[in-house]
Amino acid sequence: MHAYQHGGVPEQKTPIWSAVRLNRAVLILTVVGIVTHFALIPVSISVPVFGHAAMDWPLFAVIALGGGVLIFEIVQKALARDFGADFLAVIAFVTGVVLGEYLAAALIILMLSGGQVLEAFAMRKASSALNALADRMPRVAHRKDGENITDISLDDIVVGDLIAIFPHDTAPVDGVVVDGHGAMDESYLTGEPFVVAKAPGASVLSGAINGDAVLVIRAERLSSESRYAQIMQVMQEAEQKRPKIRRIGDQIGAWFAPFALLVAFIAWYLSGDSVRFLAVLVVATPCPLLIAIPITIMSAISMAARRGIVISDPTVLERLPTCKTAIFDKTGTLTYGRPELVEVLPASGHGANEVLRLAASLERYSKHPLATAVLAAAETRKLALGDVARVSEKPGQGLVGVVDGQEIAVTHRKKLIASDPAMAEILPPDASGLECVIMIDGAYGATLRFRDSPRADGRNFVGHLGPVHNFNKVMLLSGDRASEVSHLSKLLGIDESLASQSPEQKVEIVRRETALAPTLFMGDGINDAPALAVATVGIAFGKHSSVTAEAAGAVIPESSLQAVDELFHISMTMRRILLQSVIGGMVLSIFAMGFAAFGYISPVAGAVLQEGIDVIAIVNALRLALAGNIRADLVGDEKQIS
Repeated sequence: MHAYQHGGVPEQKTPIWSAVRLNRAVLILTVVGIVTHFALIPVSISVPVFGHAAMDWPLFAVIALGGGVLIFEIVQKALARDFGADFLAVIAFVTGVVLGEYLAAALIILMLSGGQVLEAFAMRKASSALNALADRMPRVAHRKDGENITDISLDDIVVGDLIAIFPHDTAPVDGVVVDGHGAMDESYLTGEPFVVAKAPGASVLSGAINGDAVLVIRAERLSSESRYAQIMQVMQEAEQKRPKIRRIGDQIGAWFAPFALLVAFIAWYLSGDSVRFLAVLVVATPCPLLIAIPITIMSAISMAARRGIVISDPTVLERLPTCKTAIFDKTGTLTYGRPELVEVLPASGHGANEVLRLAASLERYSKHPLATAVLAAAETRKLALGDVARVSEKPGQGLVGVVDGQEIAVTHRKKLIASDPAMAEILPPDASGLECVIMIDGAYGATLRFRDSPRADGRNFVGHLGPVHNFNKVMLLSGDRASEVSHLSKLLGIDESLASQSPEQKVEIVRRETALAPTLFMGDGINDAPALAVATVGIAFGKHSSVTAEAAGAVIPESSLQAVDELFHISMTMRRILLQSVIGGMVLSIFAMGFAAFGYISPVAGAVLQEGIDVIAIVNALRLALAGNIRADLVGDEKQIS
């Protein structure tokens, strides 16, 4: 199976004549046929062709070819017991053909094919983020065999291959550095605006952009299994998910279709005129359901993307306004996730600056949040970093490497005490806040303590959730110590907080709360994926892993509470505009059905009138896509969409 083609796009085996292309061809044929029909009107009376007016033959071609394609698609849905909004249009089309109202039948085809092409266009526009990701990937990889370097397809990479990554190139596969020292930009995954240093032993993620030095990595995964491929797959699957809002549209169409048929039959029965039956069905064709809903959804996704919000599951746009309980992880969501080093407690025989220099030298090659704090402290103290070799950072095992000939390990208190209970007597007393332990050549070297500051807008954000967005409960869950969590809760005005919670415990708590009321869970993506998945709506800060992107319904790479508030308002505005378009369009259709039932609207006039109703619904649906601003309660100078 090919992982990528044409710059990284996951391969999709699409028939030459796909449904989208067929509908586009039908639309073009229909437009040409209708235009030709009107062009032939002057000569139709004097020049009959095979017993029919010349102007009717273009319509026959439209009905035979275009109508056949659309009927086939909708019959397939009917066989699957999917009687959606477009089923009524097919009944109107068949009735028009039987009654000889060929222009009305052709206009129905125009409505159906136009709506489907427009929906496909909207979906393709929503794929722009996926296309942008695809463009990042290289077309070939540089395999190193001795002194020779050969360009190969990404599909030809096997585990164990040595791959050279040239300056400013993109890593084609996940791997480990075996030769070279440099730095790589992994911000698309981590959401952090800094690069990560690389040395032999350091891991490399596919999609990361290399700096100025050549790096040679050993492939650890196939390209189809790499981190980047997983992210691409998650985004593809998210685009293919059918939003619940669209299912609501189908439900509305399911009751509206029988209602329209009933009105049409009554009009036919009371008047004895079968044309009225057709006229009612033509104006009743619920195109606002067929067109306005996908446009509104895609417009909301586009608006969110412009605000730096990635919607991986469109159903969050419907569900978010219904949430009543907000549950937050602590680090990286309500705090900045950028801890600062506040204290160095060296062991006897070690100086604070020397231990910090050794730790910072090694932390250059780590993506752990505390690494940035250690490096910033070393830079502030103007410490010269040492040479590093044999770097290793396995999940849960800490960071290990050799710095200036000394074996340095950056680990944590629980792991040390679990492996050697005697360490409990050596380590300094436990305290609130974050910490890590430095081991030098297997012996205790120092304890580093950190503090993570709450977000400046955190209290305002938490405080406005109830009054503005109708949340009844706000909770804080964290794996950190009780003193740290309790302190943050008081600062932000959160009444209920739970500390020292494992990922499994978080899942149980979120599941329990979701059973009571719809929940919103926000996490920074580290160990939060299970809780994100079980909540009604999951919002992840940053892009720490493909698992997080799959579990969360929305991802905010810039980790901004203002962006979360903007997402609230986008979803609320989308819901309002959607209901305006659908209900407003159907109310207009019902009025038109009344006029058609009494004989004041012909089938052709009804088709034109329905097109006018469609335009109104579409224009209203596009308001969200065309709007430049969205109101955020945390920033008062932006305009609200009206």
